[in-house]
Amino acid sequence: LLVRRRDPGYYAGLFSTADFDAALRGGEVHFGTHLDVTSYAEGVRETHNPSGRALPAVVWDFYQNGCSLRLLCPQAFSPTVWHFLSTLQEQFGSMAGANTYLTPPGTQGFAPHYDDIEAFVLQLEGKKHWRVYRPRTDAEVLPQFSSANLTQAELGEPVLETVLEAGDLLYFPRGFIHQGDCLPDAHSLHITVSSYQRNSWGDFLEKLLPAALQMALEEDVEYRRGLPMDYLQYMGVANSDTVDARRTAFVEKVQSLLKKLIDYAPIDAAVDQRAKSFLHDSLPPVLTQSEMAQSVYGFPARWQDGGPCNVDILITKDTEVRLLRHGIIRLCNEEAGVMLYYTTENSRVYRKEELKFLELDPEYTDSIEFLLSSYPNHVSVDNLPCETLEEKISLATLLFEKGILTTKKPLVQV
Repeated sequence: LLVRRRDPGYYAGLFSTADFDAALRGGEVHFGTHLDVTSYAEGVRETHNPSGRALPAVVWDFYQNGCSLRLLCPQAFSPTVWHFLSTLQEQFGSMAGANTYLTPPGTQGFAPHYDDIEAFVLQLEGKKHWRVYRPRTDAEVLPQFSSANLTQAELGEPVLETVLEAGDLLYFPRGFIHQGDCLPDAHSLHITVSSYQRNSWGDFLEKLLPAALQMALEEDVEYRRGLPMDYLQYMGVANSDTVDARRTAFVEKVQSLLKKLIDYAPIDAAVDQRAKSFLHDSLPPVLTQSEMAQSVYGFPARWQDGGPCNVDILITKDTEVRLLRHGIIRLCNEEAGVMLYYTTENSRVYRKEELKFLELDPEYTDSIEFLLSSYPNHVSVDNLPCETLEEKISLATLLFEKGILTTKKPLVQV
């Protein structure tokens, strides 16, 4: 999909070379971790990363000498990219990531390859010449993993060849080979937004089938019965063309057990595990000014006149609350207990932090489900379906302190 905006300022404010420079000057960018220096010439793709901090003088010298710069995880350095990706992940129901690419005029930074993500190329500055190729085989359609670097001889004819200019968008699915090079008269800055990595039916079944088999082994004696003593004599690749009634019976038994396996498949529990992984991948939510004022993040506790003030979080039965976002929590019933996973304490760097969770008493399950079903409306704490008022206030206070709940009005007026 190619979208021509004919508006060079369409993505103004998202990310720029000035933002790239500011990130370098912030002192937190490190080669290899946050920044790759690359080149591709005469069919050879090279990475030129030194060790340590990516100092502006060093980075811009590489660029001046014809190297491309790939900034990994720009959302860690740019609030606008963070906000953009945070919104997209809610829409896609899958992690939204990004890299930015700055390429000097007349150069190419990467060899042809295909990726394991859905790619949205947003041209921010300058222009870039792109060639996109269909998957070469059925095995490369919607692949689980990205390819190695490919040679020009392996490509065939492009299905699309175009020059992206500032404001344009190019989308290509997983498995589509692509390469981009700069024209001699302009640099290129683009951001590639990615989604749907390892988010296929097959990836879901990788979670589901082992759980189904474990449950079948626990509940059905047929899965625990011993294999035939002589099955090694007539089964296996060497015997695959042999006509033998024992082979037929063996295959039919396997097919029968596989067919029964669906009855033991904990589909909802497997979905919860996928959701748990998604929450770990997710960016923390970006708060509006009102959400900030009505959450723990804007709570006015501070040091004043020789001591702390406005420290107590006073939630009452009449306090009206709601979830900060519907998608920031997941309630999972696991062997260890009832777990509430949440994203409000996630890092803007992919999986920099361990997944955060609260272990809840089972009697709080109905209250969490009530908050989910009530969103985006506010509900009074007194309406939470807990047994006692003390439990209602305790749960609401805990969730507020973790940034999961906001109040309809700020708890403290300042």
